[in-house]
Amino acid sequence: MTTHEGLNERAARLVDALVADAARLRIAVEREPHGGRVIDCGIAVEGGLDAGVRLAEICLSGLGHVDLVPGLPAVGPSVDVVVRTDHPLAACMRSQYAGWQLAEGKFFAMGSGPMRAAAAKEPLFERIGGRESAQRVVGVLETRSRPPEAIFARIAGETGVPQDAVTLLVAPTASQAGTLQVAARSVETALHKLLELDFAAERIVSGWGRAPFPPVAKNDLAAIGRTNDAVLYGAEVVLWVRGDDASIEAIGPRVPSGASPDFGQPFAEIFARYGHDFYKIDPHLFSPAVVTFVNLDTGRTRSYGQLRGDVLAQSFGD
Repeated sequence: MTTHEGLNERAARLVDALVADAARLRIAVEREPHGGRVIDCGIAVEGGLDAGVRLAEICLSGLGHVDLVPGLPAVGPSVDVVVRTDHPLAACMRSQYAGWQLAEGKFFAMGSGPMRAAAAKEPLFERIGGRESAQRVVGVLETRSRPPEAIFARIAGETGVPQDAVTLLVAPTASQAGTLQVAARSVETALHKLLELDFAAERIVSGWGRAPFPPVAKNDLAAIGRTNDAVLYGAEVVLWVRGDDASIEAIGPRVPSGASPDFGQPFAEIFARYGHDFYKIDPHLFSPAVVTFVNLDTGRTRSYGQLRGDVLAQSFGD
């Protein structure tokens, strides 16, 4: 993949445009005393749909597009979040995937965005490569708290930039922008699942996905349940791939969320059953409801999985 510039620089240019449009987007931009910058998309400000779309596209480093479209009748009247990319590995795995644990005192958040590629500390990068040297870095945090200085210091130290070159965009899950950017992760979850199943990531040429845009929940815990359900029970992903059909047919039934024994209940119930510990949940649950492979070499298409509008109705109606 050739993008002519690093992921962080691509994302930073989108951030520059976001900042210039802050008033319309109902977001707040603040420079911290230590020099780092926080862009609030929903903690102390309203944020909104446009802020959520822009947040999701920044998380993809500008290598993907995010839209809102009418929802599928199969899952009830709704709006869907659609994402597409011709650079799925870079956009979704090197940038969008929430793979960087950031903790300091009572603060905890999973870091997304291209700052991950500048640090490349996660085991994932040993497999997919793509570490980059950046002059400024951009991250996205799903949180209701402002990140403390220690978080900026850690990011700066591990990415090799000064603190005043770190920009963190923040939004709680229970906000329009926060809910939308999570629902925009349908393709990302499919790619991560395929990597977990040892599918050769370089075979994936393009990706498209849609997931319901859940009603914004009353609190972040409930929002975590709804946003996960949107992907697990309502997301459809199409992947354009190269290579043989036999390997796709062998792995295909294992890709959708329905392959997990935890499939079939609202995520809030599953989460509670495991004591609200993500790491105790079967990791193979975290994938879209339906995954379709379009083989560009053979012309054959194979779909796996099923939508579960009944579970979504239960989740979204709580």
